[in-house]
Formats: sequence, C-alpha cells, structure tokens
Amino acid sequence: MLSRFKKFREGFKKHTPTFHKAFERVFSGPRIDAESLEALEELLYTADFGVETVEEIMEAIQEAYQSNKELRTESAAQIGATVLARVLEGAEASVTIGAHEPEVIALVGVNGSGKTTTAVKLGYRFKQEGHAPLLGACDTFRAAANEQIKHWSEALEIELVASQHGADAAAVAFDAYAAAKSRPRNPLILDTAGRLHTKGNLMKELEKFNRVIQKQDPEAPHHSWLVVDGSLGTNSIEQARVFNESFPLTGLIITKLDGTSRGGALVGIYRALKLPIYFVGLGEQPDDLQAFSIANYTQAIFGLDQPAASHE
Repeated sequence: MLSRFKKFREGFKKHTPTFHKAFERVFSGPRIDAESLEALEELLYTADFGVETVEEIMEAIQEAYQSNKELRTESAAQIGATVLARVLEGAEASVTIGAHEPEVIALVGVNGSGKTTTAVKLGYRFKQEGHAPLLGACDTFRAAANEQIKHWSEALEIELVASQHGADAAAVAFDAYAAAKSRPRNPLILDTAGRLHTKGNLMKELEKFNRVIQKQDPEAPHHSWLVVDGSLGTNSIEQARVFNESFPLTGLIITKLDGTSRGGALVGIYRALKLPIYFVGLGEQPDDLQAFSIANYTQAIFGLDQPAASHE
C-alpha cells in the first residue's frame, strides 16, 4: 500500500508543480491562520473542485479552527482529505479480467482526450498483471491514430488488430473480437474514434459500434469508459452526459492531470455523474496510468505523507 501511494504521490507532485507549490505556500507554517484559510479557499476554487465541495471542505476546516486557534496545518490538511474522501465515496473502482472471454473494454471520448495512448497503457498494465491483452484500433478516422497505436503496441509488444485509414470502425471491432476469441486473448481493448459530443451523426456511429459488437456477445462491451481530459476541468461534465445517452458509460478514466493546476476536476466530474473512476493519467510513460485510489488521491492532493487508514 505504501509503495503504491509513494508512486502515486510522487507522480502527482512531479506533474502538478504549480498546484503543489500553491498548497505548500498555504501550509507553510506549523499552524493555520485566517490568512492561510482565505488562500486555501481561493486555491480550492482554482483547482476546480466545484463550489459544493469547496464549501464542505472549508466549513469543516473553519469549524476546527474556531474550536482551536492553534490548529496545525497538517491537521487542517487531514480534515480536508477526510471531507474529500467522503465526497468521493463510491468513486473507486477496479476491473477483474476473467468473467468474460474476452472481457471487452471500449474507450470513448472527444478528440484529444488521450484515448489512444490510454488504450496502449491499459494494455501494458494488463500485460504486466499476467494477462494477454489485445488492442483493437477502431479509430479509423484519424490517420495518425493508427500510426500511434501501431508504434506503441510494437514497442510494448502488445498484440493489435488494425485496418487502413477510413475503414469501417465497427467492422474493425468485429474482427478484433473474433481474433481475441480465437487466439484466445483477454482483455480486448477497443480504441474508438474521437468525436465531438455535439455532433449527432458521430454519436450514432457509437450506437452502431455497440450493435455490431453485441452480435458476437449480447453483453459486450462489458466496460464502456469515457476518457476525460482532466485539464479541461468541470467543462467535461456535459461531454460525459451526452456520451452517456448514446453509449451508456460504466466508468471514467481521467487523463492529463500532469501539468495542470486543476487537479480537483475529477471530484466535480464524479459528483455530477456518479460514474466510478478506474484510472488516472499522471504522465506520458506506460506506467503513469495509475489505478484510482481515493486514499492515495485525497492524501496526495493535500500534500500528506501517507495514505489514510480509512475513508470513514
């Protein structure tokens, strides 16, 4: 637990320097004071936690401060982490491979959200866990997507089913499923084309994608995860709502938390949608896709040195 937390916290701190420097300034002294409370509130709003969450965190810390003007900064940070864990209750999720052969994971999202690299990172992660994943390159609309997924799949020695640029995406998914079934390979990770959630014709293509896959397995895809660019903050909420209407979602992957000061965005997204968060992206390397942990996230975001023993 501690080693996983250390990797998570170091990755988070390394890739969100602006955010953590601001937190360090707020909690620079041994004790909290009125000025640092005000700075903390401003920082939480800037981090895109959302109004409700900021109010709950500040109310809890201010209540403790009123009771004890000698409130230590570490205690205030722990109060914030505890409130955040309560807000995120139910957000943590894990996937077990083996219930279906193959287990089909479909990744959807808008252009630029990081779906293709996330698909490869997922494949790498499952391979490290002892599985034999297969990637389906169903983003046939963007020529660069095929090249990108081929390059990374070869580098990481992950099997791939792909077609030429402009091929029917649903047909590629069908072929990938057949290959996963016959070889056999599990899980099957399908990278779909990025699309604007405001374009109805593109969303209808996702519905076709589902229908074609379900000809092979009526329950597939078993996991439909929206890949969300975390640097966009709570602007991603409407995206997710529209995607969910055309392509019922079962979870989220929040990417690109590296280099953004809006590390609280996933809280607002979860609060609005109540979709579980499976992974978060904290960098560009294959192992920078981290399984989402409420304890690790809440402790890391408040700069604490060890994971909370309990969420309660």
